[in-house]
Amino acid sequence: MPGRESPELDLRSLRMLDALIREGSITAAAQALETTQPAISKLLRRLRTHFDDPLVVRRGRGVQPTARAVEMSAQIRRLLEMADGLRQQRMPFDPGKSERTFSLLVTDVGMVRFLPPLVARLAGLAPNIKVRALPLDSRHFALKLESGEADLALGAFPRAAGHLRVQRLYSDGYASVVRRGHPRAAEARTRKGFPGEQHILITASETGHAAHLETQRALTRAIAPSNILLQVPSFIAGAIVASQTDGVATLPANLAALVAAPLGMSVFKTPVPLPRIEIAQYWHERSHRDPAHRWLRSITLELFGDRE
Repeated sequence: MPGRESPELDLRSLRMLDALIREGSITAAAQALETTQPAISKLLRRLRTHFDDPLVVRRGRGVQPTARAVEMSAQIRRLLEMADGLRQQRMPFDPGKSERTFSLLVTDVGMVRFLPPLVARLAGLAPNIKVRALPLDSRHFALKLESGEADLALGAFPRAAGHLRVQRLYSDGYASVVRRGHPRAAEARTRKGFPGEQHILITASETGHAAHLETQRALTRAIAPSNILLQVPSFIAGAIVASQTDGVATLPANLAALVAAPLGMSVFKTPVPLPRIEIAQYWHERSHRDPAHRWLRSITLELFGDRE
């Protein structure tokens, strides 16, 4: 049994153990909780002392829970859910008086597409409400919503966990951009000339643009490897490079329309058939009935939802 001098339990330590059991890796748990591996190891040492059990043991490059940790895992999850429930605002929500901070998970595209209109709208309706944008890792965004680290995720996540709430906002296509004065701008717009240009290929990744994978495959089928000027995992970076070179960047159409004028670029419809992207907002059941959260979702739906 734990000794009398064992350190007291705290929610931070239990949240760490919950993430460690779920992720099976100290590195992944640290990423999910946005902390460091040494911090995870320190909390784990405290819990091991308290429970007089290793709790997790090495397995290959990761870790696996001991029988004691497995036995406690359901109780820990219920305790964390109750603690998170206590943090939720139960008083009638008044946006004009609220000082709440909402944390949003968005990609680099989302930061440009969603944040300016949302912040402007909130400034008029709820001047004391703040927005915090969190870097998105689509491998862990469900955990962040579940734990309360994030309130809402905005974007396209085709492999989102089935237990998350989802509300469709709109469908987006693709457009291509070149700098104004591009020597072959007219040719780049044609089905025949487009593949022969130098292209900046935005690559899909699990840390944000997983929905872009099919489009990436379609473009690489249409464009010879020798015509790939650059591969980069950021749409914004791709657009900036295209604005300063003779490269062609293919972006989500809404983003292309937003960045073209500031970057001095021309936009045209990509002359290669590409799939569309379904953009939605995602949240956890835990937040579904929270009045403040419902209000935020109504604002994002009003701002970005289809009006058809």
